[in-house]
Amino acid sequence: MDETIVKSYCSLLRHELLPALGCTEPIAIAYCAAKARETLGCVPDSLEVRCSGNIIKNVKGVTVPNSGGMKGVSAAAVLGIFGGSADRKLEVLAGVTDQAREQTRDYLKTGKCVVTLQADEENLYIKCILRSGADTAAVELRSAHDHISRIEKNGQILFQQEDLPQQVSDSKELLNLHDIYEFADTVDLALIREPLERQAKLNYSIAKEGMSHTWGMNVGEAFCRYGGDSTRIKAAAMAAAGSDARMSGCPLPVVINSGSGNQGITIAIPIIVYAQEKEIPHDTMLRGLALANLVAIHQKRFIGSLSAYCGAVSAAAAAACGIAYMDGQPADVISRTIINAISTVGGILCDGAKPSCAAKIRSSVDTALLAYDLAREGRVYQYGDGLVGEDAEETIRNIGKVGRDGMRSTDQEVLQIMIANETVK
Repeated sequence: MDETIVKSYCSLLRHELLPALGCTEPIAIAYCAAKARETLGCVPDSLEVRCSGNIIKNVKGVTVPNSGGMKGVSAAAVLGIFGGSADRKLEVLAGVTDQAREQTRDYLKTGKCVVTLQADEENLYIKCILRSGADTAAVELRSAHDHISRIEKNGQILFQQEDLPQQVSDSKELLNLHDIYEFADTVDLALIREPLERQAKLNYSIAKEGMSHTWGMNVGEAFCRYGGDSTRIKAAAMAAAGSDARMSGCPLPVVINSGSGNQGITIAIPIIVYAQEKEIPHDTMLRGLALANLVAIHQKRFIGSLSAYCGAVSAAAAAACGIAYMDGQPADVISRTIINAISTVGGILCDGAKPSCAAKIRSSVDTALLAYDLAREGRVYQYGDGLVGEDAEETIRNIGKVGRDGMRSTDQEVLQIMIANETVK
């Protein structure tokens, strides 16, 4: 295989499969605020958090991890200031203490934190501005949840970089289903074992936590109780359970994909469960994970990191592709699986991160597994059936265009409804 592609795909997996504690949008806010507090050098007299609409949408309904049940942009930012460790990036709130939680509650009561909707920026944008006397510190984060693009103190730029490393963008441009399949089938696993093993370990741990304790709506446990104990049911149920725990503030980290923990869970858990149930060799499972993660990234590069398109759909389709690979299916079955899955549930709406994401994941995984069943029987939706293109690649691009461009006005309507009663200027 072309060495440039191998290096690019390995780099993408290392770049995208990062550990994160809690929903990545409040965590990104906490990280940005913690970095601003570090820059200012003291607790601020006042704090302004400027966020794009999609950030606000995805923070509104989830519990900030290690917060003691607090929700919202202000809670995430202030907890980042009092209890965050900026050097831990997306695990910034891992070491929060009782004292930090109490300080956060007291600060929030003062009204010194103001949240502002930044309407003229990209979908993933956060800026924290801290003031103490005559001193100010401002930190800007954009394009990726851990990507700080600018740091200022008292009007002086201390740090500035491009929105995203060009290498990452270039690597994504090389993604295609043919090469993804060949890469997963032939790559030296030593090059990618670490991020894949970490994803399997962390994401399975939070799924087990979600199945065994009360988190959110307990969608996973309910689905098993009502649906039975087949492999198919377990795969969808455990993925939902991991999301339920994560959306409700479970302090266990997960490995994300395309900036999303829910997508990381949705990709990994069905593959892990299937491998366990079918006694598939561990290294074959890792190759299935490699393929699925890259298929998900491939889809998301057309959709965008944050939009009105539910990422569970693309992630579940990718998971079914990983299962097809583990079953020894050829590349054309994987292509048919993608077409069948995303052309069926491609319209699921993202109305923010919240407990009902677990049910959307359950539905998406169940549909994706049916898509695979149909694909291996040689059945596939045909060109011209709605958004189905001439092949899987064109179908992915068509769905991506709808998710990124066509649903932009939908995204704005969703946002306006969600923030109608919020304290956002």
